[in-house]
Amino acid sequence: MITSKSPLAVARVAYAVAGKALPSYSHGKSPHKFTLPQLAACLVLKEFFTTDYRGIAAILEDTTDLRRVLELTSVPHFTTLQKAATRLTSRRAVRRLIMSTLAMARRSGIAADPVRLAALDGTGFESRHVSRYFTERRDHDLARVPYARFPKASILADTSNHLIITGIPALGPRYDITHFKPALDAAAPVAGITTLAADAGYDSEANHAYARETHGIRLIAPAYQRRWKTIPRGRYRRQMYLRFPAKVYRQRWQIETVMSMLKRNFGSFLRARSYWSQCREILLRLVAHNILIVRG
Repeated sequence: MITSKSPLAVARVAYAVAGKALPSYSHGKSPHKFTLPQLAACLVLKEFFTTDYRGIAAILEDTTDLRRVLELTSVPHFTTLQKAATRLTSRRAVRRLIMSTLAMARRSGIAADPVRLAALDGTGFESRHVSRYFTERRDHDLARVPYARFPKASILADTSNHLIITGIPALGPRYDITHFKPALDAAAPVAGITTLAADAGYDSEANHAYARETHGIRLIAPAYQRRWKTIPRGRYRRQMYLRFPAKVYRQRWQIETVMSMLKRNFGSFLRARSYWSQCREILLRLVAHNILIVRG
């Protein structure tokens, strides 16, 4: 899927998406200097330009066209944007923003409702700019010493258009299967999903049953018998083992394309230092990714 490279187009769509998803102000007695849609669009532009809060404030100060598109009479201070990021990356706000991008995609014909095939997988991010080669060989004996902890995200996306339906940030290394039920619970109110493809790491009878019986989603995950090479005994895993839909499952690799797009467009490293700031940055990237596709 082609993504937009125009800052003005991204700003225009981000402002429209946020206008549909968010109220104008968070409180009746707020200063009413900047609206929530304006601040949300500024945060999306921050990710688009791969800069920090000070950087996007400077870009807005120097770019009259962006201020005109966002209807800004003045530029928000970088601390205003930082505080807005905390409020606008709550679970409820991000869900509304993603729902707004999906609704716009359906109106433009990019996405279908319901989603016929989605895919789920996890990916990690760098937590600093230093070279991986240096971090692995920083000891005098040239031993491989990778960092033990890193930010990551479990992402559930539509395979037909690469739009992200939901994402769960976390701290790795961690088994992806722990995010299976939360990802389905978060995606169900956002988009109707018929089939979900996932790798063998998500395979379990409990996951198959939860997907089918709770959300009406058919889970496609390779059901490998781990002992004695016998046919699985569970009802759903046995069906998956005997009648595995290999042709449909091949589309699972589209989730790898989504992760590649995220890292090519926004970088593989996070500028935030603390854990919660890294979670907010990841969620902003997911929203920005959808906006780039809708405008692309």
